[in-house]
Amino acid sequence: MIDHFGINCSDLEASARFYDAVLGVLGYSRQMDVGVAIGYGTVGHPDFWISRWQGTEPNREMHCAFQADGVDAVRAFHATALELGAESLHEPRLWPEYHPGYYGAFVRDPDGNNVEAVFHGAAPDA
Repeated sequence: MIDHFGINCSDLEASARFYDAVLGVLGYSRQMDVGVAIGYGTVGHPDFWISRWQGTEPNREMHCAFQADGVDAVRAFHATALELGAESLHEPRLWPEYHPGYYGAFVRDPDGNNVEAVFHGAAPDA
């Protein structure tokens, strides 16, 4: 349903290092880099963009969830984010209140956004 979306970053270089790493463990990579914006996704199609923020007012927090291909990828996303100094909002775990099999982890990116990796098929003992 969504073709692509993007967020603004106060420090594009710091955000690029963060997203290169955490999206890399989920199997996504840089697809385009136009200097003031970087697009991530799978071969040939950037789905998620980060752009240099040049406004004077602070950014507003947003939430985005990236699809992971399993619980190990969700755990790797979380561990990689923490290695980069991100704040952990929620450790990797099942979230049965969302739906059975929903396994996710949440962190804050360098601009304070709530970023999640999620897998929608985890076993009850994940």
